[in-house]
Amino acid sequence: MKIGMNMLLWTGHVTEDHAPTMAAIKQTGFDGVEIPIFDASDPAHYRRLGAILDDLGLERTFVALIPDVAHSPLSDDPAHRQAGFDHLRRVVDCAQALGGTVMAGPWFQPLGVFSGEPPTSSELEHCAEVHRKLLPLLHNCGITAALEPLNRFEAYLLNTCDQAIAYAERVGEGGIGILYDTFHANIEEKDPLAALRVLHASGNLTHVHISENDRGTPGRGHARIRETIAALRELDYEGWLTIEAFGRGLPELAAATRVWRDFFANPEDVYTEGYTYIRNCWEQAR
Repeated sequence: MKIGMNMLLWTGHVTEDHAPTMAAIKQTGFDGVEIPIFDASDPAHYRRLGAILDDLGLERTFVALIPDVAHSPLSDDPAHRQAGFDHLRRVVDCAQALGGTVMAGPWFQPLGVFSGEPPTSSELEHCAEVHRKLLPLLHNCGITAALEPLNRFEAYLLNTCDQAIAYAERVGEGGIGILYDTFHANIEEKDPLAALRVLHASGNLTHVHISENDRGTPGRGHARIRETIAALRELDYEGWLTIEAFGRGLPELAAATRVWRDFFANPEDVYTEGYTYIRNCWEQAR
């Protein structure tokens, strides 16, 4: 098991200026950081960032999004789907320069865009076509796919573990890895722990986000984080437990994730308390 920290707590674009923060994360005990790759225009930027992380001794996963409707894999417009694939291909180029090992996030539709209806078979198939082209690129770069189902207030294509498993079967080609997030599961799953076990049994579980029910400090809310970690240890999970918390520092992301108030006094509390909480939960699960 490895413990990571998602840099979205501070920024949507990590730069050299964030090196002191990442050094503090390393000093706390974290194994790695999760880097947002939302601007995929400059692989050289991520190569420089990777060198900084190498010097700090931090491993790295990364998170990707679909930027807008014009890049949507769900679209009926082939040009939009091609643009979506091209965007994800550029993300992979940047991730390879960064040294990223896991591609997390909801890279299946733009955040907060809804049709007013459940996902259609054609939307699912359009998206699967894009992902079938992407998976060989990830494999060739040694990157693990970790597609993230979101709650119904942020997305509509994939909300639950069952939907994600069915989608992985649709994609075929060895399936597609799925991310389990304690925040989204707290909203969407009737039994979050049972859903986790089913996802693990399917063979699709590749990454875990530890996120409190209010997106704040892990252990200070009612999401079933302790029980989730205990179940993962029982299941011999060996992947990442990555803290994902959001504040109001990124207006666009705050709007997309419906963050309207502060959930913690300062970011340092989130990662220091969060790390200790995860470590204690893991140790006590023996």
